[in-house]
Amino acid sequence: MSGQRILIIEDEIKIARFLELELIYEGYIVSQCHDGREGLDKATSGIFDLILLDIMLPSLNGLEVLRRLRQVSAVPIIMLTAKDEVMDKVMGLDIGANDYMTKPFAIEELLARIRTALKKTPILKEILNILTIGELTIDLDQHMVTFKNNHIELTKTEFDLLKFLIENKNIVLSRNKIIDIVWGYEYMGDTNVVDVYIRYLRSKIDDKFNKKFIHTVRGVGYLLKDE
Repeated sequence: MSGQRILIIEDEIKIARFLELELIYEGYIVSQCHDGREGLDKATSGIFDLILLDIMLPSLNGLEVLRRLRQVSAVPIIMLTAKDEVMDKVMGLDIGANDYMTKPFAIEELLARIRTALKKTPILKEILNILTIGELTIDLDQHMVTFKNNHIELTKTEFDLLKFLIENKNIVLSRNKIIDIVWGYEYMGDTNVVDVYIRYLRSKIDDKFNKKFIHTVRGVGYLLKDE
């Protein structure tokens, strides 16, 4: 399963739902919206690996959404539209679309084009300074944590602890190692402070979203597990 995030901006509900089901079946994490302005807001406020963007949208057409997105983001964008005119394709590609498909299309071809577009941007998250584990995302530049695009409010210490755990995902970290990195080598307090902050993170992430990320290894320490 890929776990990559795809945003569908498509005003035809049946088409959007069909695409969503097919993409979920392929292992993608999918969000959808049906309005150009809403799609632009969602695309700029969330973290996505690829966007499927229709041209004929209410409130803000797809070409304008594309133009504004390209001012702030390099996310791969595949245009989906009923329009078949050459100028529409040329304009979309000139503005910054990565690919273009005309409805109706074969879902197998679209999936192949999605895979191709994603392969061409394997280092995008590193460039953007973003860490992910499952549906949990840490944006280091914006000092922001999200789960399925839901913002999670963390203190500086909670953020630093989560960052260290995710940088070492699937590795068991001792309390002493965590203290050395998160609190600093000069910290002289009790190692139980790690347990306290692990509880804080669990209450804000694991418990709130009913998803077990942080695991305890008795007698050793903790790990953030990518399942």
